[in-house]
Amino acid sequence: MELCSIASGSSGNCVMAGDGRSHLLIDAGISGRRIERGLQELGHKTSEMKAILVTHEHIDHISGIGVLARKYSIPIYATEGTKQAVLHTKTVGSIDPDLFYTIVPNETFRIGDLEIIPIRISHDAADPVAYKIRSNGTSAAVVTDLGRFDHEIIEHLRGLHLLLLEANHDVNMLQTGPYPYFLKQRIFGDRGHLSNELCGQLLGKILHDQFRAVMLGHLSKENNFPELAYETVRLEITMGDCPYTGNDFPIYVAERECVTRLPSV
Repeated sequence: MELCSIASGSSGNCVMAGDGRSHLLIDAGISGRRIERGLQELGHKTSEMKAILVTHEHIDHISGIGVLARKYSIPIYATEGTKQAVLHTKTVGSIDPDLFYTIVPNETFRIGDLEIIPIRISHDAADPVAYKIRSNGTSAAVVTDLGRFDHEIIEHLRGLHLLLLEANHDVNMLQTGPYPYFLKQRIFGDRGHLSNELCGQLLGKILHDQFRAVMLGHLSKENNFPELAYETVRLEITMGDCPYTGNDFPIYVAERECVTRLPSV
C-alpha cells in the first residue's frame, strides 16, 4: 500500500494512494500541472489514476479537479451533496456530470483492487467524508478537515497501517493570531479543524503494534509550524493514556508544496 502527499495545507491538498496495481487521487486542490508533476516524481502518470475521491467541495480540495476531468475523463467519486456543490463551483469550470459516481458514507465500494470506505466527518461542508482504503491485508486512511472525532471515527481508524491525519493548528497560535474572531470560532468549532493536540490524542486511541507510520497534514500556514506540530503530537502520544510513546512510530509532516512519501507496506 502506498500513501503519498503531493501537496497538503490550507493552500491546496492532493494525495495519491494505491496498492501497486490500482492508484487513485484523494482530492485535487492544486493545479493540474502541479498534480502531474507530483505524480511524475512518484513514478506515475495522471492517465493511470483510476479515480479521484473527493472529500468535500472547499476550493483547496477541488481547484484542479475540472482540468483533470476534462483532460483525462477520470471518474470522480463523491457524496451527493459534495457532487452538487462541486458542479456548482464556477471556478473549477465545466465537468461532465456523467464522470461522477455517487457514494454513501460508511458504505464500502471498490475501485480496481482497492476496497474503499468513506467515513462521515464533521466539517462545514455539504456532506464531507474521509477515506479508508484496504488492499491485500493492508489499510490506509486520509482524514483531514475534522472538527471533532467520536467513537465511530475511532472505530473506523483502528487497525490501520498508514495514516494521513490533520494537525491543522496550534491552539495558542490561533488564539493569539491575527484571524478575525468569527474565523477563529469556525476553526475551533465542531465543524472546523483538528488541532495538534487533538491530532495526538486521536492517534493515541488507534495505535497498535502493526501501525507503520503517520503523516501530519493540512497544517495552517498562519497558525502552525511543522516542528511544532511534530513535537506536540509526539508529546500527546507519550503523555496520553496509551501503551505507546511518540517515539514508537515514525511521524512525518506533509510538505505544503512538495511530495511527501510514507514508507510502503
